[in-house]
Amino acid sequence: MTALRPERESGVDAYGGAGDQGTSYGGQPYGDPGAYGDGWYDGTAPAADPYDGTASAPDPYAGASDSTAFLPPVDEETVALRIPEPPERTAREQPAPVPGGGRAARRKAARKRHGRRGGSHKAAGASGAAEGREGATEGAEEASGAPLSRVEARRQARARKASPAVVASRAIGEVFITTGVLMLLFVTYQLWWTNVRAHAQAGKEASDLQDDWRNGERKPGAFEPGQGFALLHIPKLDVVVPIAEGIDSKRVLDRGMVGHYAEGALKTAMPDEKKGNFGLAGHRNTHGEPFRYINRLEPGDPIVVETQDTYYVYKMASILPVTSPSNISVLDPVPKGSGFTGPGRYITLTTCTPEFTSKYRMIVWGKMDEERPRSKGKPDALVS
Repeated sequence: MTALRPERESGVDAYGGAGDQGTSYGGQPYGDPGAYGDGWYDGTAPAADPYDGTASAPDPYAGASDSTAFLPPVDEETVALRIPEPPERTAREQPAPVPGGGRAARRKAARKRHGRRGGSHKAAGASGAAEGREGATEGAEEASGAPLSRVEARRQARARKASPAVVASRAIGEVFITTGVLMLLFVTYQLWWTNVRAHAQAGKEASDLQDDWRNGERKPGAFEPGQGFALLHIPKLDVVVPIAEGIDSKRVLDRGMVGHYAEGALKTAMPDEKKGNFGLAGHRNTHGEPFRYINRLEPGDPIVVETQDTYYVYKMASILPVTSPSNISVLDPVPKGSGFTGPGRYITLTTCTPEFTSKYRMIVWGKMDEERPRSKGKPDALVS
């Protein structure tokens, strides 16, 4: 026969005053409303500790409302065994957050982010991500030295090869750059280098001419085309330039000299003639540009022609700012438009206008004021 447990044998109420377990606790049935009247959950402390029957335990839910009277206490600490938490992950190991609410909620969130056409954006994003992964894979293979497949090799070759449009744009750009450089070099040559070279050539011709005069090697008379025979002084403009026979560009004008009209219908008188018009031509821009500022001359300004034995001093009389290149009447013995009314000893300076063009001509006239032999020294216009 099975022995009774000690509490039954001794008659001790081990369940807080419970008597027979089969019928009730503390002599009261389960359905009796007063079964817990003097116990633990009525809001008051029991008369005796249910475990030792002596101490009185405090009520853990004292003062709680009726709706929370039967909720168990929140206790984060426990002596029970529990599964250890996984170690913290790094930022790279953290899984991507998944939108809550299931598949429908995720689709709704995607539509809000990308609009109604979010699908195309999603597809484009997926395609870009796939291409990025392929590029990363290829880069990793190249870095590691692993061989590439034929498809990957062809793909990389196509990526490195420039398209026809790119090749054409590069060629056009190179043509433009080359053209720009050539134009810049040409402008530099015209505006700077031609002046440098012409000044050097004109200076050498003037020096040689003065040496020949001192040595008596050049005599007055007829001169060969391109041959220097006099010097032109314009003190106001600080101009001293050789005068050569003829108006040929290569032999005379482009070498920085002033040319004398001495051929055909354009033939003019020499300074030593008693009557006539001494006509000269010179560049206004580039190639020494000796006549660049003749428009600044005013009536009375001296213009001096120096020969081997004589100084011829002219006084500026008038100016014609613009005329046609075919107006050769300005070189007549009595030039038209000059204001002169009869024969005399005149000088005519012709050049191009406006500057840096040859569309029109500018004309400056002067009248003989003094003829002074070199033996008497320089005229006052050159001394002062």
